[in-house]
Amino acid sequence: MRRRESSADGQPGGVAVMLLARLHAAHWAWGWNRIAFSRWLPNRTPGLRFMKTLGSGRGGGFGLLPSPSHQGLFCLFDARESAAQFVASSPLVARYREASSECLLLTLQPCSARGSWDGIALPASAPLADNAPVAALTRASIRPLAAPAFWAHAPAAQAGLAGAPGCELAIGLGEAPLLRQATFSLWRDTAAMDAYARTGPHQQAIRAAWQQRFFSESMFVRFAPLAIEGQWQGRRHG
Repeated sequence: MRRRESSADGQPGGVAVMLLARLHAAHWAWGWNRIAFSRWLPNRTPGLRFMKTLGSGRGGGFGLLPSPSHQGLFCLFDARESAAQFVASSPLVARYREASSECLLLTLQPCSARGSWDGIALPASAPLADNAPVAALTRASIRPLAAPAFWAHAPAAQAGLAGAPGCELAIGLGEAPLLRQATFSLWRDTAAMDAYARTGPHQQAIRAAWQQRFFSESMFVRFAPLAIEGQWQGRRHG
């Protein structure tokens, strides 16, 4: 029986880990195999409730051309202690660190959430201070007939994201080409994130998505970063 990369009982955990990696060329094949086959592999990580291995666009961007080097891993745990143990001692994390020229791990507390991912809804159990750093994850399953319209809006909506005032990092991620897409970003504060999200092409793309029903399932989550360690885009964290 095929095993999904999510919990068997469908009950969500409470703390997330996002791993971002830029793999050395010698490990590209290993990375592709993880994207293609990891959902069928058993995972006995203590406290793990949900896991997704994610590819990225060329250079970590949002285009249709896949990146051979950039990859993400999103995990949801039942407690902060389980997430910390995973970051500190998981063989999978150790392999990513060894295989990558850059590897960043963010431990995240969901603060507000709507929608679901493969039927899993994240809890929102912590307040988010207005002047504190905030991370955002947006993901969607795109209806096949809506894919041309979605991708017609996507380039303009994402063009200014990485360079938007207050954006610390941004990466395009996805479970599958064209139809299962995600964006992860880290911001100086909520005001900076909202200023980008609610203006210009991004706001137009959101409006079109809801009016034209681009998605069969979607999720948007805001997180409070609890810990950040590693390196990304030449910048050291932690």
